[in-house]
Amino acid sequence: GVKRFGKRAFALFFEVFEGVEVRIFNRFRNIFFKTQMKAIRIFGRASKLVFFLFSFSIFAQDFKVQIEKHRENYKQEFLKSANSPLKKEDLAQLSFYEPDEKFKVKCQFVATKKGKPFELPTSSGKTKTYQKFGELHFKINEKSFQLAVYQSLSLRQMPQYQDYLFVPFKDLSNGNETYGGGRYLDLRMNEIQGDEIYLDFNKAYNPYCAFSAGYSCPIPPKENHLKIAIEAGERNFKTIHKD
Repeated sequence: GVKRFGKRAFALFFEVFEGVEVRIFNRFRNIFFKTQMKAIRIFGRASKLVFFLFSFSIFAQDFKVQIEKHRENYKQEFLKSANSPLKKEDLAQLSFYEPDEKFKVKCQFVATKKGKPFELPTSSGKTKTYQKFGELHFKINEKSFQLAVYQSLSLRQMPQYQDYLFVPFKDLSNGNETYGGGRYLDLRMNEIQGDEIYLDFNKAYNPYCAFSAGYSCPIPPKENHLKIAIEAGERNFKTIHKD
C-alpha cells in the first residue's frame, strides 16, 4: 500500500511540477513573442517615418529645383524683350527669397459674373483697361485672405494671351525687403480646376518700374493689399540700371 501511494504521490507531484513548468514556459514564450511583435511594430513605424522624411526631402528638393528653373527662365525673358529695363550684366543683381512651400497656397476660386471693364491706374499716370475675372480665397498661417484676379482687355485680343490672368498685389514687406509699388503674379485659365487653383507667391515678380523709370506699371488696387508680409518671390533689385 505504501509503495502504491508513493508512486501515486510521485506521479501527482510530477504532473503538478510539469504543469508549472509548462505555464512558466508559455508565459516566457508569450513575453518573448509580445516583445518581438512590439519591436517589429516599432521598427515598422520607424521605417514609415524614415520613408516619409525621405519622401518629404525629395519633394522639397523637387520644389526648390522647380522654382529655381522658373527664375532662370524669368531672367532670360529680360534678354528677349526689346523693351527690357535690364541688360545681361544686370541679371546678377536680381534677388529672391529662398523657395518656401508655405507660400504656395491652395485657393478657392470664385468667378465674377459679368465683371464690368474698369480703368486701372499705372505709375505713369495713364490707365489700362481690365476686367475683374474672379477672386481667390486662401489661408496663410491659419489666417484667411483674398485677392482679386483681373484680365487685360487688350491682351485678350491676342490669341497667345487670351487665357492670361493678372494678380497685382501689395503686402507688408513692400518698401522694406520688396519693391514699394507691389508685385505681380500671372496665371492661366487652365490652371483653374473646378473651383480650385494654386497660387505660388514664390513666383511673384517685380514690375519694370522696380528697375527703371519710364514704364507704365499697373498699381495694385486696394482690394489686393494683403495684411501680411509675403516673404516669397522677388525681392528688391540691388542696383538701379542707368543707360
